[in-house]
Amino acid sequence: MKAIEIADGIFRVAANIGSKELFEGIWPIPEGVSLNTYLVKGEKTALIDLVKDWDDALDQVNEQLAAAGSSIESIDYLIINHMEPDHTGWLSEMKEKNPGLKIYCSKKAVPLVKAFYKIEENVFAVGSGDSLDLGNGKVLVFEDIPNVHWPETMATFEKSTGILFPCDAFGSYGQVNEHVFDDQLTPEEEKFYEEETLRYYANIVSTFSGFVTKAIKKLSDLDIKVIAPSHGIIWRKNPSKIVEAYQKLASYHNGPAEKEITFIWSSMYGNTEKMVEPIIKAVEAEGVKINVHRVPQEHVSFALADAWKSAGLIFGMPTYEYRMFPPMANVLDIFDRSHVKSRKVFRFGSYGWSGGAQKQFQEMTEGLKWECIEPVEWQGRADEETVEKAINQAKELARQIKAL
Repeated sequence: MKAIEIADGIFRVAANIGSKELFEGIWPIPEGVSLNTYLVKGEKTALIDLVKDWDDALDQVNEQLAAAGSSIESIDYLIINHMEPDHTGWLSEMKEKNPGLKIYCSKKAVPLVKAFYKIEENVFAVGSGDSLDLGNGKVLVFEDIPNVHWPETMATFEKSTGILFPCDAFGSYGQVNEHVFDDQLTPEEEKFYEEETLRYYANIVSTFSGFVTKAIKKLSDLDIKVIAPSHGIIWRKNPSKIVEAYQKLASYHNGPAEKEITFIWSSMYGNTEKMVEPIIKAVEAEGVKINVHRVPQEHVSFALADAWKSAGLIFGMPTYEYRMFPPMANVLDIFDRSHVKSRKVFRFGSYGWSGGAQKQFQEMTEGLKWECIEPVEWQGRADEETVEKAINQAKELARQIKAL
């Protein structure tokens, strides 16, 4: 990778992370992810956000800084938009190499700099409307955008170029290689980043959707010409596209979502699995799109992405020792943490000597404001009458989704 000049004196300095890691220690990234930092050169030099020593990220960044005529030792200011370690993990080492470095961050980030990295000297708190003049026309303006997605998060705006550096906001999964800007993407790449943006949002940001909406409204006062996030591509031709995408994703928080159904299922010995194909056919017969995920064979990350945009949910799971099948309990815990609210829902499943899954299902989803139709449960193998009942319930759910 090489340093990419976005505008005069402003460079993207980035690293690609491979697929072997789990993002935040939870989420799979089979297509990797980019860690973007940004070099702004006036009379003084600022680096906006940092990286973690992760998958040779430091070597990649140092090589690109050198190509842009800079180095860690020559940076005057480090702007920390967000304290999460994928953007600050190398801070202690950077401070050792550059003892005179001045750190600018939000007021709420100051104690976190101390807690995470034991750094107190030359740490300066800024808030919305504060600015830093780098000289040669380069002025950085700061805007607090709390809880997108940590409470201390802020965005940095360079006035002369109209470039917004919003850290995790407007980001996506996926490595970024030759094509860095939105106007360089092929149709296949556009589709790829749309999908990776959805999964990134659902996995990382969805819990804070209300704050995303507030941040978008607040940032709309800026004359934004380019959006340069800390993960994903840079939006220079049509930055409003990613803003509108995030606005739409945020709107799914309390619905209405898209007129489709996400079907998540588990099975122990095949008795619940035998109902899967009839359910899929029943939904498709009503002309409703259905996204199907099996857990734990597939990571919940992917089911969550589809569920976030779906107005309807179907869960197929057996009872396991008087409670839900444990992998499905994990799914519901993640959905609760991610605030997948106000969906229309149908659940079915088998049990052995005793039921119990439905009771736990109701307890775990009580706060999500789901509108659940009558579940279908059976002991052992389902008979024809039970199969027909489940099919009819799936069709009813599909009809309700179509009617939204």
